Amino acid sequence: MSLVQLYVPTEVARDVIHKVGSLNLVQFRDLNKGVNEFQRAFVQELRKLDNVERQYTYLKAELDKRGIPSKIYPYDQASNCPQSDIDMYAESANFLESRVVELTDSCETLYKKQKELKQFKYTVDAVENFFSANSAPGHDTIGSDALLSELETGGTEFHAEFLSGVIDRRKVFTLQQILWRTLRGNLFYYTEELPEKIYDAKSNSYVEKNAFIIFSHGSLIYQRIKKIAESLDADLYKVDSTSDLRSEQVKGLQSDLNDLKTVLDETENALNSELVVISRDLSKWWREIAREKAVYKTMNLCDYDNSRKTLIAEGWIPTDEIDDLSSQVKSLSASDTVPTIVNILETTKTPPTFHRTNKFTAAFQSICDTYGVASYREINPGLPTIITFPFMFAIMFGDLGHGFIMFLAALVLVLKEKKIQAMKRDEIFDMAFSGRYILLLMGLFSMYTGFLYNDVFSKSMDFFKSGWEWPETFQPGETIHATKVGVYPIGLDPAWHGAENGLLFSNSYKMKLSVLMGYLHMTYSYFFSLANAIFFNSPIDIIGNFIPGLLFMQGIFGYLSLCIVYKWTVNWFAVGKQPPGLLNMLISMFLAPGEVAEPLYNGQATVQLYLVVVALICVPWLILVKPLYLKRQIDRAAKEHSYERLTESESPQTITEDEEEHGNEEDDEEAHDDHNFGDIMIHQIIHTIEFCLNCVSHTASYLRLWALSFGPRSIVNSLVDNDH
Repeated sequence: MSLVQLYVPTEVARDVIHKVGSLNLVQFRDLNKGVNEFQRAFVQELRKLDNVERQYTYLKAELDKRGIPSKIYPYDQASNCPQSDIDMYAESANFLESRVVELTDSCETLYKKQKELKQFKYTVDAVENFFSANSAPGHDTIGSDALLSELETGGTEFHAEFLSGVIDRRKVFTLQQILWRTLRGNLFYYTEELPEKIYDAKSNSYVEKNAFIIFSHGSLIYQRIKKIAESLDADLYKVDSTSDLRSEQVKGLQSDLNDLKTVLDETENALNSELVVISRDLSKWWREIAREKAVYKTMNLCDYDNSRKTLIAEGWIPTDEIDDLSSQVKSLSASDTVPTIVNILETTKTPPTFHRTNKFTAAFQSICDTYGVASYREINPGLPTIITFPFMFAIMFGDLGHGFIMFLAALVLVLKEKKIQAMKRDEIFDMAFSGRYILLLMGLFSMYTGFLYNDVFSKSMDFFKSGWEWPETFQPGETIHATKVGVYPIGLDPAWHGAENGLLFSNSYKMKLSVLMGYLHMTYSYFFSLANAIFFNSPIDIIGNFIPGLLFMQGIFGYLSLCIVYKWTVNWFAVGKQPPGLLNMLISMFLAPGEVAEPLYNGQATVQLYLVVVALICVPWLILVKPLYLKRQIDRAAKEHSYERLTESESPQTITEDEEEHGNEEDDEEAHDDHNFGDIMIHQIIHTIEFCLNCVSHTASYLRLWALSFGPRSIVNSLVDNDH
């Protein structure tokens, strides 16, 4: 990586930054760290683009609200939208927003008016239905006809009034209960369900409602009922008390509804037509605006020289790409009198890490970067992860049938990737699509390990002749024993799947295999630190970190892995001994050093005692050696610096320039930090504790390879046993 500086004329600054960004090779540095975000050179352009994005967000919300899909265009990173088009997008966004807002407000107003007219009409119908039903011949309520007749003719001897309106169906019972308790039953309450749901434009939903009629007497009680109904969001309507007037009301309301529906349909059609036109290009406009916004954000990182009309930018770039960068930016300013200049800066700053990836390796690199990014020029673990990650998964998954299904699903994603990339994808599917090559290798490796496990949909298949032979004759319920007649050519013998101790055997085998694979994985990964130390010529990292760490890990977990392999090689039944438990051996190795209850080999107690002593020595070795060495280096450098300050003669101007240079380095976020001995010691103690605990926890975590492969097999065996 190299640090480059670009002198860009203001006239072509936007195009140059866009071109550099499309190369996806430069990491720009912020040269305006002391300047507030709102005081930088291109803040007005960013505000304008933010407003356009806000307008597009509103338009997208309206499209989603009405179920109109947006057309998705394939992403073209190299295309550069002219500034005139960006200005046109901003102007059209203002026009489209005002147009859609106007039509939307008109629709909401018309829907609100339609809701009022519909509710009023249904309220009048409910009142008419009530009076008609209670005035019908044979009605059994004594005196009700006289009361209704008095009400309809406007009699003055009985001053009864009624309140009518519409309320949400969920609040009908609440209104009735409150009125009954408030008025102590001194009312007559009638409700009727509306024949259709009423559209609410504010919530964009249809609501079930009821019409209600409340009879009472006295203006004071009438006002109290009105306040209670309004508190429950009821819509109240004044309905005429005579049948003839109500008929006239219904006719007038129906006429208004018909006229309103015509206007509303025209407005809706105009709005939908406008939104359909917008949906065709909205995603393209939005992407161009987002890219333009990214360009101006990057330009705000640059130093703007207003007097020279020049933009000064600095950034890190792979060294082998500098020539390509120079040719690309110079081609943009070839016709200008002032060309774009690219300078390579000499610096002692540590460059950022850059890992070149493609569509195959990007997902694997992303997995590694999730846990931490390697420092500059350190070994990149993403390359071996291409093999180790799917293989470790396959040890856990290990099924030929399910692995084949996963392989086919991933293969479809790979073969159709161009078509899928142009589609709109949700978050979950996009995650699977981004890792399609991981899924492909996971399925492929799972088929391989499933073949070794002889496991197809958790059942065995006889690919070759079994190495065990069962007796041909036996009594029902009799325990029979297989006779070994050979060795199965490859993988697990299918005879184990039908045996009573088959699950015990495969369980033990996979558990020990998981520990061995975890040990090998951690050991080869640990040697990356040795390669890094050799590359950076850091012998203290080898002596103070690698060697004690290796001795600690190999003395405990390497010894355990060696014991697993040795235990497999011994025929314990031939020697007439019970195979010892390795878990108890490892525990007693630390709790009772020098004592072995069930020896695995001769001299085991002495060997384990030495290994425990070495592991204990490695802990202070890890903690002390490197910090003490660094302290010695710091003290020596301080003495040499003091001697130079006393013996060398420097002019005041030279001292000032040197201090200013150091001051500028201290202000830079990438300058090297000086740590005192206390900080170094604390860091090393934390590193040692993490290393020792991680050796234990990581080894145990590899047991999930066994545990998760054990579950499906056990479930299938239980289901088969229950069926039989």
